[in-house]
Amino acid sequence: MKPLFMWAGGKTKMLKKYKPWLPTYFSSYHEPFLGGGAMFIWAYSKNPTAKFYLNDCNEGIMRIYTSVKNDIENFMGVLEVLSKQYLPLDKGDRKKFYYKVRKEHAFEFKKWNDTEEAAHLFFLMRTGFNGLWQINQNTNNRFGTAAGLLSQTDKVYDKENAMNWHRALQNVTLTNKDFAETLEEVSENSFVFLDPPYRGCFANYGTQNDDEFQKSVIQYAENCKEKSALAFVCNRKTGDGFFQKLQGTNDRHELDITYTLGRRKQTEDGFKAKKAVEVLFIADGRTPYF
Repeated sequence: MKPLFMWAGGKTKMLKKYKPWLPTYFSSYHEPFLGGGAMFIWAYSKNPTAKFYLNDCNEGIMRIYTSVKNDIENFMGVLEVLSKQYLPLDKGDRKKFYYKVRKEHAFEFKKWNDTEEAAHLFFLMRTGFNGLWQINQNTNNRFGTAAGLLSQTDKVYDKENAMNWHRALQNVTLTNKDFAETLEEVSENSFVFLDPPYRGCFANYGTQNDDEFQKSVIQYAENCKEKSALAFVCNRKTGDGFFQKLQGTNDRHELDITYTLGRRKQTEDGFKAKKAVEVLFIADGRTPYF
C-alpha cells in the first residue's frame, strides 16, 4: 500500500529516519493531520488489528478517504470516465481539460454527490503540481493548484492501491474536525503522530500556521504524554530557536530532509532540491514495558 496521492511534506522518505524511535506495539494509532497518510500505512502494516483514528481539518481530502472507504465502486467509476477523457489527449489539451475540471470543482460542485465531488478532486490531485495544496480566491476558495507535468501514460491512478486502501479503511474511524478535538480519543499506549503545517509554511493549506498554533500542537503532545501515550511531533527547524524554546520535557531530534516542493535553490548547475532540517519531538508517557 502506498499513499493515494502525492502530498507536500509526506513522510514516506522519513520513515527510515524515524525508525530508532518508532514503537513496537501500540493499542491504537491516531493521526490528527492525516494528509497523504504515509505514517498510517506504516502503522497499519505494523499492527493491522489496532484501532485507528484518522483526522484532517481538510474536508476535501477526508471526503476522498471516506469515499474510498464507503463507496469505492462509484468512486472508481467516476475516475474511469475522467481517465478515458484525459489520457488520449496531447499535453496542451490535457492542460485545458485539467483547468476545465478544476473550474467545475470550484464553482459547479453542488451538482455532484459526495463521491463524485471526491473523485473529481482526486483526479485534480493526481494531475496537479507536485502534491501542492492551494486554495485560491479565483477558484472560489477551493482547490486551486496549477496543473502538473501531465505526463501520465496509461493510467491516472493505481486501482489496486485504491482497493488496498478500501480494505484497510474498513475498521478506521475517519473524522473531519479541528485537531484539538481528537485528543479525547487518545488513551493509554496510543501512538499519536502529529504532522501539522510547518511553521511559516509557504503553501496555502487553509489552516492556521502561526506561532500560537504551533504551541498548541506541542501542548497536545504533552497532553498525550499525561495520558500514558506516545506522541511524535514533526516540524521544520527555524533559525530563531522557536522550537528549542518549546521543547519542555519532550525529547528533540534533528533530522536532515530535502524539499522537493517548490523549495529549490538555483546553482551553477541549475535548480537543486533544497536541504533543510526537520525537528522531531517525542513525548513518551508509556510504562517502561513499552
